[in-house]
Amino acid sequence: MKGPGTEPYLVTVGEALAVLSSPEPGPLALGTTMRLGVAGAESNVAIGVSRLGGSATWIGRVSDDGLGELILRELRAEGVTTVATRDTAPTSLLLKEQRTSTHGRTRYYRTHTAGARLCPQDIPKHIVAGAAVLHITGITPALGDAPALAVRRAVDIASAAGVPISLDINFRSLLWDETRAGDALRPLLRKADLVFAGSYEARLMVPGTPDSDGPEQLAKSICALGPAGAVIKLGEAGAFALLDGKAYRQPAVPVRVHDTVGAGDAFAAGYLAELLAGEPPERRLRTAALLGAFAVSSTGDWEGLPRRAELALLDHHDDILR
Repeated sequence: MKGPGTEPYLVTVGEALAVLSSPEPGPLALGTTMRLGVAGAESNVAIGVSRLGGSATWIGRVSDDGLGELILRELRAEGVTTVATRDTAPTSLLLKEQRTSTHGRTRYYRTHTAGARLCPQDIPKHIVAGAAVLHITGITPALGDAPALAVRRAVDIASAAGVPISLDINFRSLLWDETRAGDALRPLLRKADLVFAGSYEARLMVPGTPDSDGPEQLAKSICALGPAGAVIKLGEAGAFALLDGKAYRQPAVPVRVHDTVGAGDAFAAGYLAELLAGEPPERRLRTAALLGAFAVSSTGDWEGLPRRAELALLDHHDDILR
């Protein structure tokens, strides 16, 4: 299995959840069929990187229940190296209800769970210090004081070791409000080398930013706080990146949208996989856009992500490749 010590690797820290989702529109009712899956922003990125041939390590706290076993089994099956502290608390749960054909509802069950008990002692110094990139998100610090301290420890280790730090803001209003998120994430942002954010998230990080500011100014405002690079995700409009002072524009890859969940994680995974491979910014952004397109054109958080040999599929327009 790929892992630390064999090649440059990405390390990420966070919570993995079990997911129950209703495959058909309608209210949850007795007898409703539910689909069981595994998700988590950081583990999604690790899987995406691994599928493109990169080496990825996920650090987290996992329940000793059956769902915790499922999480570890799936991550390992995807080639991700797992560094997991076992816990007697239950696995976190994400419930996704497709109430109508156009409107979904999400519920989190993340209190007093294994993932929410992640703590600084769970972060191995040698693994973070030996990484090529540390990737964190704004979700794990929202889970509580201990997870926030765990992420801060990982960032401090990486910073001291000269490991580049990637931060995806990933604001979740169901977990905390804008003020708490901004106060907690700005110190991490200032230590980051690369930041991924949507336009709304970028404004959240830079208070007082005018609504009229476009992605170019938003990226400049992010970089003014310390990062050398900022990627502003613009959905169907693609992305704008400011990397080491140079501007890049990446159009979205046109596809039929089925499910937007996990698209941001896929985008980050594509970019970081190419960063690990030593590819230039243009290639990183193109692969990021391709993975985002794969994510939205399939259901699930990561299940539709491609292997590297499949990246060219979206350049073909036939239903069947012959």
